[in-house]
Amino acid sequence: IGVVCLGIYLLNKEKNDEHNAKIALTSTNVDFLKPVLPGEKVMVVAEKQYFRFNKLKCRVEMSNAMDQVVARGTISGMIIKNIHQK
Repeated sequence: IGVVCLGIYLLNKEKNDEHNAKIALTSTNVDFLKPVLPGEKVMVVAEKQYFRFNKLKCRVEMSNAMDQVVARGTISGMIIKNIHQK
């Protein structure tokens, strides 16, 4: 969630005409510390480590309603621009 939202934000910030660009997950390194049950609310926070050459790497942390960290790690993704437009 954090990587995709931040990727969309950064893509729009650059004001590229790549409206059909897609964001692909490339790697994850996440530690899951506590279970999250169905219906439980969580908050995800992502901090950009770098964004260059259409590659994005973020530190992410997910907390539950009691502000306990339930997962943390790094997630990387990249923006894939469409070559063929309809």
